[in-house]
Amino acid sequence: MTNAYRRGSKGPEVKKIQARLAELGLYSGDCDGIFGGGTESSVKMFQKQNGLGVDGVVGEGTWKKLFGGGKLQKPEICKQKLEYRCLALTGTIETSKPVPDCFAAASGDFDGQGLSFGALQWNLGQGSLQPLFKEMAQKHPSLLEDICHDYFPELKAIFTSDKDDQLAWVRSAQDQRRFSLFEPWKGLLTALGRTEEFQAIQVNAAGKLFKDAKALCAEYGLWSERGVALMFDIKVQNGSISPLVKSQIMADIARLGSGLSTDETEEARLVIVANRRAEASNPRWIEDVRKRKVAIANGEGMVHGNYLHLEDQFGIRLKPF
Repeated sequence: MTNAYRRGSKGPEVKKIQARLAELGLYSGDCDGIFGGGTESSVKMFQKQNGLGVDGVVGEGTWKKLFGGGKLQKPEICKQKLEYRCLALTGTIETSKPVPDCFAAASGDFDGQGLSFGALQWNLGQGSLQPLFKEMAQKHPSLLEDICHDYFPELKAIFTSDKDDQLAWVRSAQDQRRFSLFEPWKGLLTALGRTEEFQAIQVNAAGKLFKDAKALCAEYGLWSERGVALMFDIKVQNGSISPLVKSQIMADIARLGSGLSTDETEEARLVIVANRRAEASNPRWIEDVRKRKVAIANGEGMVHGNYLHLEDQFGIRLKPF
C-alpha cells in the first residue's frame, strides 16, 4: 500500500488533494492530478498552518488533517492487476504522460509509421495498431460509435483500408511540423484511450511481453513486482538480454555478499540487471537507458525530467508477484 503522495505523484487522489487545498485558499493552480512544485508548496503551507512536519508530502497525518480523518486513500491504480501497472509505468515513460493519458497518447507520422497510439505506441506502419482497433470494434462497437459519433464511418474506413491509404490519411490529418493530429481526431483518440475497455485491450496486446518478463524473472532469480516491472520495461525498450550480458549479470550476482537480507539481495540483483543491460545499449543512449532502468530497479528516480516512485504512483512494490 502506498505510504504517501509527493512531488511526482499523479492521479485522481492528487486531484482530490489539490481541490481540497484550493477550497482552503492555499492552492490556485490547475486541479490536474499532477503533484508538482505548486502543489508541494501548498501542502507545505497547510502543514505549517496546522503544526505538522513541513515536508510537502501528504502522508497519513497530513491526509487526516486535510480531510478531517480517515485513512490515507489508496491510489486507484493499486486495484489493477500487475499487468496493467507495469504497462502504465512503461507507458508513462514512453509517452511522458501520466495515467490514464499514457493509454491515450497519439502522434502523427514523424517516423514513417503513420499514427502511433497507446501506452506502447502501437502504430499503423508496422501493423501493430490495426488489431487493437479491430478488437475494439468487435467487442465494443456501440461504445466506439458513441465516442466517434458522425466520424465513426470515416474511422472504420481508415482501419479497413490498405496501409498506403492509412498513411496518406494520417499525413493529411496532422500538423506537418509538430506531427500532432488535428481535431477532432486528437480529441476522439484521447477519449478512446481513456476508456477502461480500450485500456484492457492494450493490456491484452502487451500480454506476451508480460509473460516473457515473468519468465526472465525466473531465469534471473527475481521474485518481486519490481523485478517484473524491470523485465517488462527491458522487453519493451530493449527487446532481450543477450547470452553475453546474461553471463555478466550472473557473474555479478555470484559476487554478492551472503550477509544481505532477502529484500537487499533482490534490490542488488535488480540494479545489476539494470546496469548491465544499459551498458549493452547503443553507446549514444547508454546513460539514458541506465537512468530509466536503475530508477525502476531502485523503485524511484528521475526519468526524462520526471520523478517516478513505483510504489506511490503505480502500486509496484518490492513484494512477491
